[in-house]
Amino acid sequence: MYEIIRAAGWPIWPLIAASVIAVALIIERLTTLRRSKIVPAGLLESIVSDLRNAQPGPDMIRRVAAHSPLGRVLAAGLRNVRSSREAMKESIEEEGRAVAHLLERYLTTLGTIAATAPLMGLFGTVVGMIEIFGSQTAAASNPQQLASGISIALYNTGFGLLVAIPALIFHRYFRGRVDDLIIDMEQQAVKLVELVHGERAN
Repeated sequence: MYEIIRAAGWPIWPLIAASVIAVALIIERLTTLRRSKIVPAGLLESIVSDLRNAQPGPDMIRRVAAHSPLGRVLAAGLRNVRSSREAMKESIEEEGRAVAHLLERYLTTLGTIAATAPLMGLFGTVVGMIEIFGSQTAAASNPQQLASGISIALYNTGFGLLVAIPALIFHRYFRGRVDDLIIDMEQQAVKLVELVHGERAN
């Protein structure tokens, strides 16, 4: 591995740094964006059951908000349970935007790595081509410098693609997962509003 890095030259180091960051972000997002953690099953049913017995108090609202991202959204509605349907829905939407922003954290960075890794590989290719042309002189050619330039060009191109392809795949995957989770939270929040205001049977 060290020999490959040495043959690829100094342009490979930014790509290595980008790959380490991409792997760290992918692991973090895989751990964070689990459905059981974001939209836990049974939370809405538990809240509705508690609402049948009494109006939501500060302790209950704090407990729901600390439960999960879905809990934060539903807790925003519970704080305005005595308000009009529009006010309750507006508070849920505001909190929902904040939660959506939290779910999308690091995705821009991952997308940037997916987009720039091939360009960094191309930069390494250009450096290698410069070295190749530098090996050719009017008098003679330098085979060692020629081989070094070819190595730099090819290794950087390959490694750039190796970093970019998984980063792009996971970026698209996480985008889709976040969209699914947001839609699920929206549906449960709307159901809470309708149940509170008597527009829907449980």
